[in-house]
Amino acid sequence: MQKRWITGLFCALGILFFQMLTVFAGEGEVISEGVFIGDMDVGGKTPQEAEEMVREQVGRLSSMMITLQMGDDQVSATLGQLGLSWENTELIDEVSRVGTTGSIMRRYKEKKDLQNQNVHYDIKYAVDEEAERKFVQMCNAFNSEPVEGTVRMGDDGVLYAEGGTDGLTLKEDATLGTLNEYIAEWKMENLVVPVEVTRKSPMLSEETVSEMNHILGTASTDYSASSAARAQNIETGVSKINGTLLMPGEGFSVTAAVVPFTAENGYEPAPSYESGQVVDTYGGGMCQVSTTLYNALLKAEIEIDERSNHTMTVSYVDPSKDAAIAEGLMDLVFTNNLDSPIYIAGSAYYGTLTFSVYGKETRPANRTLEFVSEVTGRTDPSSNVTLVAKPDQNAGYVVQTQSPHEGLSAVLWKKIYIDGNLTDTIQVNSSYYQATPAIYEVGVNTPNALLAAALNSAIAQNNLQQVQAVLASPPQPQTQAPAQTQTQQSETQAQTTAPQTDPQQQAPAPAGTVPAA
Repeated sequence: MQKRWITGLFCALGILFFQMLTVFAGEGEVISEGVFIGDMDVGGKTPQEAEEMVREQVGRLSSMMITLQMGDDQVSATLGQLGLSWENTELIDEVSRVGTTGSIMRRYKEKKDLQNQNVHYDIKYAVDEEAERKFVQMCNAFNSEPVEGTVRMGDDGVLYAEGGTDGLTLKEDATLGTLNEYIAEWKMENLVVPVEVTRKSPMLSEETVSEMNHILGTASTDYSASSAARAQNIETGVSKINGTLLMPGEGFSVTAAVVPFTAENGYEPAPSYESGQVVDTYGGGMCQVSTTLYNALLKAEIEIDERSNHTMTVSYVDPSKDAAIAEGLMDLVFTNNLDSPIYIAGSAYYGTLTFSVYGKETRPANRTLEFVSEVTGRTDPSSNVTLVAKPDQNAGYVVQTQSPHEGLSAVLWKKIYIDGNLTDTIQVNSSYYQATPAIYEVGVNTPNALLAAALNSAIAQNNLQQVQAVLASPPQPQTQAPAQTQTQQSETQAQTTAPQTDPQQQAPAPAGTVPAA
């Protein structure tokens, strides 16, 4: 029995040895079957052949593209330009030893395992560090500051943010780390790598705009008595300022926003002040727009950089609460001195002009303001008149075109209250308004040279009473009669003569008044 067992053992060992010889037959210098490098089957290849296969693949992959994506911008390069190389070249020795080194039993086991399941080895790729960094640094060209969007007033009277993009700044070292991770896990395809950035959000985020829904200051004036042309000018001017958004530190010029005062820009001729007179000019009435805005800005405590009073007083606000504008001469200029944006909303409907300044309210709720106008001096203009000759009007035309304006000096005070108690009084501005006499237009068109001369003389002296006296008894030109025969003289003496009236002469017209706008 023991002999049979020993004999059987030797037979089994013989069979195993034969199988091992069969497995190792033809082994020599080739890589075992079932060994893969990447997706390449290198089984049965010599180490030299396997190495050549890997290097050929690296060469093919060098033409593949790698792209760095930064926001909407990107930069690309081939892997060859980045110095792509095969890093774990010792891999050939490693795969060559599978099933070919060690004891016979170990080799046999590894061979049998390969028959059941292939084994894969990965190629490790690397790029030139300097070339890689220069490639990443190209994205510095895409660094950007935040782009602010816009703010709109919704139909519900609430401000909303629209648009805007984040500012991006390249994080160079972090991007290099990300790029290397992508290369280390490369699946042999074109790569798109998102770069690492520092983001800076625009100031006009939804959160910021939601905090701006406070009315910091509002003011209204009445223009219901305006002519249609003046009303149109006001509504046109308001439309050019409505929706203005100012970031912290940003300034604004009213004149720059509303000029030119032309028909093409939506304006019509309407009364305005010019050299102490009321005259029709394109854009007449725009000073009421700037004045109303000025009062809203004062209440919002926005920094006023430039403001001018009118040459004469106006009817729609108290003295020193006005702000006149005239292209090239006077302007209303202000700066957002707050730490957050402000939004200016303007409207002009049914004779009411309103401006409101929206922003983030940071002032204490128990703090209130009052703006008080104080007249510090007066000048009476009633004793004088100004006469203006009108060659296009017939003698007898006398019309008052402007009522007298009282001269004033005034100061505007800002009073600050805490819990209803006056805590501070600050002078905002001082203003001087010139006194202007009543203005009359006098027609001087007449064929009577003596009458025209008398009228022009009275006009030069601004003497209205003399004008009226001249018109009441106009001088008559003297004519020399031609020589007459004795018979004609006798006939003339027999006639009754009477003074003739100039057919062009008209009785003085009653004085009228055209109110200043």
